[in-house]
Amino acid sequence: MTTFKSVEEILDFAIKSEEEAEAFYTGLAAKTESKGMKEAFLSFAKEEAGHKAKLVAIKEGKLDKLLPSFRIVDLKLADYLVDVEATPTMSYQDALIVAMKREKASYKLYKDLEAKVEDADLKSTFEALANEEAKHKMRFEVEYDEKVLAEN
Repeated sequence: MTTFKSVEEILDFAIKSEEEAEAFYTGLAAKTESKGMKEAFLSFAKEEAGHKAKLVAIKEGKLDKLLPSFRIVDLKLADYLVDVEATPTMSYQDALIVAMKREKASYKLYKDLEAKVEDADLKSTFEALANEEAKHKMRFEVEYDEKVLAEN
């Protein structure tokens, strides 16, 4: 992981990560021909944009911190699925796998950032963002369980 010299650098890094996630999902939405997939990807992109907005507000001093919500249960489905490549023609199943893996990586990023800062408000913020990523991952895992595993 990158070595940071300031809280501002940490926030910039997190903001950039959210921008990349938003661009990833927006790009997939633009490339897919399936209306349902397009809507799903745009929904994912909107959530990542929301994370970015929160981080920008904190950086600009408009928001002190985010408060962590309750602990999210990890179904760990993503731990047992093979990595798939994101393509415009991927199946809904593959899209869910990609989303789960990305959210898992985002969760780990925020837990790592939480461990790197000493400021209590920033620790709380990164914990809250990690929880949001875990919540997204859980939502994709539940969807995978209900729509993919249940059908097989």
